[in-house]
Amino acid sequence: MPTDRHTASGRTLISCLTDHAAHRPTAIAMREKERGIWKEKTWKDYADEVTAFAAALDDMGIGEGQALMVLGDNRLRLYAGMLSIAMLRGYAMPTYPGATLDELRHFAGEVPIAVALAEDQEQVDKALELRAEGSKIDHIVYDDGRGLKDYAAENLHSWDSLIERGKARLAADPALGERLQRMAGPEDPAVFLHSSGTTGKPKGIVLSHRNVISAAVGSRKAGVFSDNDEILAYLPMAWVGDTAVTVAAALTFGFTVNIPEKQETVLRDMREIAPTFYLAAPRSWDNMLTTIQVGIENSTWLKKKIYHFFMDRAIEAERRRMRGKADGGLDWLGRWLGEWLVFGPIKDNFGLGRVRHAYTGGEAIGEDTFVFYRALGVKLCQLYGQTEVSGFSAAHVPDTVKLHTVGAPSPGFEVRLTDEGEILIRSDSVFSGYFANPDATAEALVDGWLRTGDAGYLEEDGQLVVLGRVSEVVYTRGGERYVPNYIENRLKFSPYIKDAAVIGAGRDTLTAMVCIDADATGHWAEVNAVPYVSYADLSQRPEVAELLAGAFKRVNEALPEPLRLHRFVSLHKEFDPDDGEITRTRKLRRKVVEERYAPVIEALYDGSKDVHVKATVTYENGETGVVERTLMIREV
Repeated sequence: MPTDRHTASGRTLISCLTDHAAHRPTAIAMREKERGIWKEKTWKDYADEVTAFAAALDDMGIGEGQALMVLGDNRLRLYAGMLSIAMLRGYAMPTYPGATLDELRHFAGEVPIAVALAEDQEQVDKALELRAEGSKIDHIVYDDGRGLKDYAAENLHSWDSLIERGKARLAADPALGERLQRMAGPEDPAVFLHSSGTTGKPKGIVLSHRNVISAAVGSRKAGVFSDNDEILAYLPMAWVGDTAVTVAAALTFGFTVNIPEKQETVLRDMREIAPTFYLAAPRSWDNMLTTIQVGIENSTWLKKKIYHFFMDRAIEAERRRMRGKADGGLDWLGRWLGEWLVFGPIKDNFGLGRVRHAYTGGEAIGEDTFVFYRALGVKLCQLYGQTEVSGFSAAHVPDTVKLHTVGAPSPGFEVRLTDEGEILIRSDSVFSGYFANPDATAEALVDGWLRTGDAGYLEEDGQLVVLGRVSEVVYTRGGERYVPNYIENRLKFSPYIKDAAVIGAGRDTLTAMVCIDADATGHWAEVNAVPYVSYADLSQRPEVAELLAGAFKRVNEALPEPLRLHRFVSLHKEFDPDDGEITRTRKLRRKVVEERYAPVIEALYDGSKDVHVKATVTYENGETGVVERTLMIREV
């Protein structure tokens, strides 16, 4: 009989894989879209491929203490390669597809890179460049061989050639497969991830099989997952959210993982799959809402009337429910008609028709966006987690959602608060420490409790409220305490603001720099006949300034008088990870931003009406350029 999927005791990701292969061999483990066709792989076939690749790696002398670095977007073979190195007790180290050479060089310096597993030619070129610069990469293995026919690099292998090599070993030694599958234990490494690096170089975080399976089990008990879920693997493989869902939960509970053809086709592929579980960052939910609104505005007069008749009433009913009042809005017949005419078609068009579990996390989501999806019939919830806890430690229950909370701690997670208001967590899913960094480990782990670095509090009903980073708690000159990130997230509730940086530590008043959302603001400009020729031009339009001022006024209404925002500037460019201004997960690198935009900050406080900026920008091809612009300072 299969092992108990609702406990983590004694299991590894490998034992979960082989368990499914033994007891449901013909069930579908993975689907991957290639050239417009969904290709399926059963649990038995998946386990066989993982074992064959592990046999090849073992034959090459690769195993414990060595790493396999993953370069590329979500692909089936990249996931299989991670399990293969984990089978050998090595380190599976996924990286962001857009990671710079400097970032990759840092990763390669942490642990011996025995294999770079690359998606395609572009990623192979990265590995070769790293090797040429002196980083030790013994072997490079590629999935897609297009463009690589004439490459003559040392130890460059195709995935298929190593699978054949592994199969030959397994055929010659029938007992080898089982020996490999039993090699890893619960305390051995499952994945090697990294912190976001908001205050310096990313720190290595090795999560064990026990860690990631414990987190998955806790989330399942909290209702985040259910049996037989279908999931879409589109989140970056280097983000803990993908590890928690696509790897740990999928293997623990036997979900079917669907891998889109490429990032540009995610929405189209999602419509075809219609997953039952969907996790997306607030920005993704915002972008989908913008697309829906654009489609409605471009439809016929009759369709717009029907849409607003049902949608406006459903939204009002949802707002009343969240305030604890009677529903109002639509009765059961109106809801049924709305589902048939409006809600159902919209959900089907965006692949949300079968979603049982819809989640967002990473930062606060705007109330308008949150309420819209719940009114649509998608029971959107929030969750809270971090890499150090192997996934999610708290989550909403659909019927007890409060926008300002992240839900209650999941079963198996203990939460308490320090006198300073820092959130502490204890669980089997908590990591054992930062890789080769005892000082950082000693700061993070105290008597078995993880210091999350987040400030918050627990409400009477047990739901957790997260205010922001403890390290970001600052004071105005008048002694008012505030968390900039908390205010920044509320500014980003506006669909027209993509990023924000609130300034005010040690000053009399608060001000802000914001980056407009090019898509949402551009669409608004087209609908309202506001001409512009570029992002920089659009950002300085007086009409856009009025639009942004409205967002600032709404935020100020919810802030105490000493913490209200007085002036703001719309920047001429977005904050960019390639420029070091935000991390790959879009977390603000505050020190970098405040140093880079020091003249702008001074202009916000010296009474200037404008400020001339000259900034270096990094383009997608790695080249740099200089942008000059006069930015207008606005009063709220």
